[in-house]
Amino acid sequence: MAVDIKSLNREELEKLLVSLGEKPFRAKQIYSWLHVRQVTSFEEMTDISTKLREILKETCELTALTKIEVQCSKLDGTRKYLFGLADGNMIESVLMRYKHGNSVCISSQAGCRMGCRFCASTLDGLVRNLTPGELLDQIYRIQQDIGERVSHVVVMGTGEPLDNYDNLLKFIHLLSSEGGLHISQRNITVSTCGIVPNMLRLAEEKLQITLALSLHAPSQEKRQELMPVARKYDIQQVIEACKHYFERTGRRITYEYSLVGGFNDSQEDADLLARLLKGQNCHINLIPVNPIKEREFVQPESGVVLEFKNKLEKYGRNVTIRREMGRDIDGACGQLRKRYRKGRREP
Repeated sequence: MAVDIKSLNREELEKLLVSLGEKPFRAKQIYSWLHVRQVTSFEEMTDISTKLREILKETCELTALTKIEVQCSKLDGTRKYLFGLADGNMIESVLMRYKHGNSVCISSQAGCRMGCRFCASTLDGLVRNLTPGELLDQIYRIQQDIGERVSHVVVMGTGEPLDNYDNLLKFIHLLSSEGGLHISQRNITVSTCGIVPNMLRLAEEKLQITLALSLHAPSQEKRQELMPVARKYDIQQVIEACKHYFERTGRRITYEYSLVGGFNDSQEDADLLARLLKGQNCHINLIPVNPIKEREFVQPESGVVLEFKNKLEKYGRNVTIRREMGRDIDGACGQLRKRYRKGRREP
């Protein structure tokens, strides 16, 4: 079986090259080709011998995603990418431009098995996990496409990152390593719907990333209606895991809260949410739900969203309303992939 060379760290790459009869210093050269120059083929590695390139082609595979479609927002410059994987699966990634730099939201799985009712990513279930190389290459291909550096990475696209724990962890180390893009861990955010055991594991990894919890409801009963994972890990368990993460890392938790019109956007819901998060050093990110045609959820009126925010702020909570990006394109996770797949089945 071919070695996934882009998913190897420097030490693993050195061991591979020594096993192939090469000098260890070759690892630095090849690592730079992969993660600094971000080549898509071994032929581009022009400062290593033709013989070694041939050996690498025979023994390794080099992850390089195929750009299938790009949607560009005329409103704010957001770009949504549909990438093809080597096995024929597809994933989505999003580039968002801010004053502080370019931010990329990447997928962690092809499909998702979490079943959150407001999300298009999960409608066809989980196909497979992405490798560290496939996680990285979403960023590399976008950088190549726009000719600019990415400064912030959010793992909040298709899939549940903590359901792909080992590959996610390796990806974070590769992304933040000095020999690669060297993006600060403080500029990396990982989202989870609340897989408690892996949240606790992540707290012990001594990382400086931001953990974002998809909360979306102020009570166990409502959360269960939206998110099947809540049947396994109740809301109090999840909140305690968030507190533990803050205690171990000192990194403030972000709570993502999708506002669904007429379901979780009342003043009573705001009261319950404020009490649930009492005493925490945290940030609440309000997200007016992005409607998908397979569900009947609707966005609240803008006045309702503002009243919800004001109520939380009266309790002293730190709150923002997420700025909508890419509203004129397939903005919600999974929409572009699903539309493309449906189009291929039903021309």
